[in-house]
Amino acid sequence: MNGYYVVLITVPVDKGEELSNFIVENKLGACVNVVPEVNSVYWWKGNIEKDKEALLVVKTSAQKFKELLEKVKSVHPYTVPEIIALPILAGNPDYLNWIEDSLK
Repeated sequence: MNGYYVVLITVPVDKGEELSNFIVENKLGACVNVVPEVNSVYWWKGNIEKDKEALLVVKTSAQKFKELLEKVKSVHPYTVPEIIALPILAGNPDYLNWIEDSLK
């Protein structure tokens, strides 16, 4: 499986930095941008909920995604965490190579 992903993960605001450090330290993502506060509106157990969350924007390889998914789920505080991957269709080749090198 070749290629690269941008992975979006939402977490409680106070967990954004901790989880982003976990991802980079474990070489699950080369870079994590932390958007410190987003307003989320969603269905949960039949009710519309509203929360402030941090949004993590992770750059990783397709090869690392399964491990990223499993390890983040194991430490994430939510029962059903948002972890979605979007393929990178094109990008700066130097940056994409840097992602690859950073995950070794």
